Amino acid sequence: MYEEIKKKPKVQLKRLVEFLECPNSTEEENCGVVDEILKMCNFENLKNLEVNTNGQFSTGETYNLFFRKGEIGDWKNYFTRKKSDKLNHTIEEKFQGSGLKFSYV
Repeated sequence: MYEEIKKKPKVQLKRLVEFLECPNSTEEENCGVVDEILKMCNFENLKNLEVNTNGQFSTGETYNLFFRKGEIGDWKNYFTRKKSDKLNHTIEEKFQGSGLKFSYV
């Protein structure tokens, strides 16, 4: 979950590389590989890549539409209560039985 990544990025990166079955070695961790990965995947860095500032889809929408503020809860500035309720219902329906827990604050 994005909230968990924002709170503890190193922990979540470790979980990801273990899931992908390519964990970092102790040597890589000691050499700063984890920090470098986090730096490269930082929201601001990704947002400012040339492809994301200048690229566009064949329909004309620009790639930068995928990047707003990178803040938890910012979606509330874009959804009405009705849209939010509909999305929450759809999420619960689609992810039923997955074990994922969602917080609608």
